Amino acid sequence: MIVEIIIAVLVGIIGGVFSGLTPGIHTNLLVTLLFSASPFLLTFTTPLVISTLIVSMAITHTFLNVLPAVYLGAPDSEGKILSVLPGHRMLLQGKGYEAVTLTVLGSFLAIIIGILLTPLLLKFLPGLYSSIKNYIGYLLVIISIYMVLRERKKFWAFFIFILAGIFGLGVLNLNIKEPLFPLLSSLFGVAGLLISLKDNVKIPKQIIEKITIPKKEVAKAMSSAGIVGTFVSLMPGLGPAQAAIIGSQLIKLTDKGFLILVGSLETLGMITSFIAIFSIQKARNGAVVVISRLMETITQKDLILFLIVAFIAGLIAVFLSLSFAKIFSSLITKVNYQKLCIAIIILIVGMALWLSSYLGLFVLIIGSFIGMLPSLVGIGKNHLMGCLLLPIILFFLL
Repeated sequence: MIVEIIIAVLVGIIGGVFSGLTPGIHTNLLVTLLFSASPFLLTFTTPLVISTLIVSMAITHTFLNVLPAVYLGAPDSEGKILSVLPGHRMLLQGKGYEAVTLTVLGSFLAIIIGILLTPLLLKFLPGLYSSIKNYIGYLLVIISIYMVLRERKKFWAFFIFILAGIFGLGVLNLNIKEPLFPLLSSLFGVAGLLISLKDNVKIPKQIIEKITIPKKEVAKAMSSAGIVGTFVSLMPGLGPAQAAIIGSQLIKLTDKGFLILVGSLETLGMITSFIAIFSIQKARNGAVVVISRLMETITQKDLILFLIVAFIAGLIAVFLSLSFAKIFSSLITKVNYQKLCIAIIILIVGMALWLSSYLGLFVLIIGSFIGMLPSLVGIGKNHLMGCLLLPIILFFLL
């Protein structure tokens, strides 16, 4: 069994590297394919081994997906959405490697914090969830209103939130496979790439040097992540983007601190999702949904194994992320950035056609136009998360 688990961890890391580095490809897609193949795989191995592979892949993905977000302006659909802004800004200053380092640091510290918080979460999470579950819809409304009111251009923020919400409602009610892929890839992937093409972005030579990270910023960012990340893990529809905005409002952060925060929140969210499925039997992401379907029950021993695997995968992912960042830094100035953006858009279009047929392509086109609006009118892209928040709010309130 130990040998099988080691192999599963290594295979999961490879899968996480692939999904993390490929714009438009999320671990949800890979775990869905894995689940489809599970009847065949289970003739050779056990549900626990397959689940271990998924844990390793999901954690690795949260480290590696910062690379396309920073270097290509093409964030993972649910993860490093907000890292595009300060991350891409640092890239244009020749500091792309530093941006990646800060985000990766946040991700690894999140694993440590998540493991240290596990005993507390196991004790208090069930009671906390039972006390707020009847008010989730109202809490999401309050958070959504807060997101709009903090913008200088409040009308545009509200309009784009509602527009994205209506778009999300329509897409989720279409009879297509994998509706989230064209929905999120259009709003947060293709739209950003089209803006980069419009602005004719030029990438300067990248600096790779020893990075000084202020300990005070690390402490502030991780304190914010620990508080907000735990709360958001209980709230369906809220992801790292919303959590980062709430967290940055609690504690004032510099660009460096914000990148550490953004890096930590997705990884911490993954760790707390493992705890949530064990303690309150609620799956908060696609990876955990598949794990819950593979395993009839998740024991405390299984949870401990998942946390150990997460730590090992995270440790390896740190090395891989920084190694790839050096490669990206040396190559980004040697390639035609506009042609690279076009190639990535073609890849996402092909994936949409393959996964969701021609309806998926239609969704991709419409969503890409909606996704460009925040950049054109000068507000945060986080309001596009209305595509998920509004349907969830209506589900809880109606």
